[in-house]
Order: sequence, then C-alpha cells, then structure tokens
Amino acid sequence: MLAASVALVALVAALGTLATTSNVEGWYAAADKPVWTPPDWVFGPVWSILYLAMAYAAWRVWLTPDSRARTTALVLYLVQLVLNGVWSPLFFAGYPIWGAAALWAASVVIVVLAVTILATIVAFHRVDKSAAYILVPYLAWVLYASTLNLGVAALAT
Repeated sequence: MLAASVALVALVAALGTLATTSNVEGWYAAADKPVWTPPDWVFGPVWSILYLAMAYAAWRVWLTPDSRARTTALVLYLVQLVLNGVWSPLFFAGYPIWGAAALWAASVVIVVLAVTILATIVAFHRVDKSAAYILVPYLAWVLYASTLNLGVAALAT
C-alpha cells in the first residue's frame, strides 16, 4: 500500500509538472509576481518533500483499523489530492488560454484546497495523530502558495 500511496502522489506530481514546465519559462517568467515569491528552483524540492510526506501520512492512516473515521480521512485526502492536481494545469496552462480569469479560478481552487487540507488534518488526527502532524507543513506551504497565486492574479488584472 505504501507503493500505491507514493504512486498516486507521483501521478499528481507528474501531471502538475507537465502543466508547469513549459509555462514556467513562458508566461510565468515574464509575469509580475509578489515580492515574496521565491526563486523558481525552490518549488521542485519543496513539492517533492511534501508529496512524499503526504504519501507517508496517507499510508499511516491506511494501516489503522478499518473504521468510519479512517474512511472519512482517506476520502478527504483523495479530495484534496484531486484539488491539488487541478490547480497546476488551471494556473499554469490555463493562463495562456483564459488569461487572468484562469488565475482567479486557480485562486478559488487553492483556497478550497487549503480548507480541504485542514479538514484532512483534522480527520487524520482522529485516526493517527502523527499522520495529521506530517501534513501541517503541506498546509503551511499551500497557504503560502495561495498568497502567491492571489498576488499573481491581482498583478495580472
């Protein structure tokens, strides 16, 4: 199951990378960004660590005895993973097609993602406290990324 958990986040990461790669050197390189935007090279290592942590946390929850709490936690985890997977294509690949509207739509998605991650953390805490704590840096990063997304959207409007 650990391999399946890693494979699932690897799939989401790969989809995000496909949507991101050509656009980071394209429109995003030329876009106005908030002053708190880190260098582009920071994103890859941070996301790699977060995805591995997410997979490990989900695996820990999967290992707990079957219960309604475990099912709820894993469903919330999958929902946040889908939202995570939707964000990169919408933000990076959507901008050349829909302009600033894609950035604002991505802002909505990332805020909903942050709320869903928080709900996942609460649900994980009921099943495996360590798994919940493992997701806290992920929530912190997504909240930070939310400010970047909103900043880019505001500057593009």
